[in-house]
Amino acid sequence: MSKTIAILGATGSVGSQALDVAAARGYKVDFLSANKDLRTLEEAARKFRPRAVAMADGKAASELRTLLADTNIKVLSGEGGIAEGIALSEAETVINATLGKAGLVPSLAVIDAGKTLALANKESLVIAGDIVMSRAKERGVEILPVDSEHSAIFQSLKSGKHSEIKRIILTASGGPFFGKSVEELRSVTLADTLAHPTWKMGRKITVDSATLMNKGFEIIEAAHLFGVGADRVKVVVHRESILHSAVEYIDNCIVGELSVPDMRMCIQYAVDYPERCVATSAELDLFAVGALTFQAPDPVAFPLLELARRAGEDGGASGAVLNAADEIAVEAFLNERISFSDISRVVIGAYESLSDAKNEHSLEAILEYDAVARVKAEELIKK
Repeated sequence: MSKTIAILGATGSVGSQALDVAAARGYKVDFLSANKDLRTLEEAARKFRPRAVAMADGKAASELRTLLADTNIKVLSGEGGIAEGIALSEAETVINATLGKAGLVPSLAVIDAGKTLALANKESLVIAGDIVMSRAKERGVEILPVDSEHSAIFQSLKSGKHSEIKRIILTASGGPFFGKSVEELRSVTLADTLAHPTWKMGRKITVDSATLMNKGFEIIEAAHLFGVGADRVKVVVHRESILHSAVEYIDNCIVGELSVPDMRMCIQYAVDYPERCVATSAELDLFAVGALTFQAPDPVAFPLLELARRAGEDGGASGAVLNAADEIAVEAFLNERISFSDISRVVIGAYESLSDAKNEHSLEAILEYDAVARVKAEELIKK
């Protein structure tokens, strides 16, 4: 039977690949959302004919409404429109590929609607992981990971009991600057940073991969998704990006998932779960790969990795501060207002100045700290 899905953040890198999977697998697409890329969303809407679409940006929604006037597709606007579209949708599974903090409220809306959440928006768990996970448990909603690493962990956990987990091994490509010293990183350019060696991703995530902040966020995500402490998530640099992550059990057996680096495989697994279906991506040729290597990350050159681990252990609104400061710092770097090395300076400075965030646990307080952290990060950028 064909699955019915909805895709949030449909015009981004993961969202676009989700549409590829939908076309290849014959999924019915019932609802789509995006921020303000109305031309790309219009094209997807005409191809998949969803019940409704939503634009977070009000002006873009108004223009899209005009562009789709010859169809019966309902066009919704703003954060409220996205929530309305989720509630109206008949999708069994909603893929949340929204970028950044903007994905949190939609994640909660999916849970409140009682639909399976296929989560590619790690920020939902970085910012408010305790709230998201507890609400999903209360509503009986399953959260299925779409990130390649967490999909691999999810699959590897089928080999043992939760009580038998020794630690989780989270693999990292190392980004474009693996092996560079602190001094060498001071002279890297924006173009250098955006040249990821393995994955094709959006600009923001590509920068986070280069600083290893993305891997830090994934430590927090893994801790929430799989119910382990952040101190039990070990990061290993694996340049080939073939072993996507693994679980080490108490008998010292390591079970992992290997495949070509292709997000479509993770998307398909989340939608088709618990079944496995014929692949939409290429098979893995181990002879062509030849060798797999594993190395330790450099905590001195890439300090944001351990800062994220600390945020995961601190809890409360700490993740919100970390994410907010990073969003502001990365945006400044992408606009060439600061250097690559300044990203760490700004994020660490903002986090240290708001250390009391760990004591706050309500959604209201978390969002307040998010706002304060953005102001603080902007102040540090100007210094």
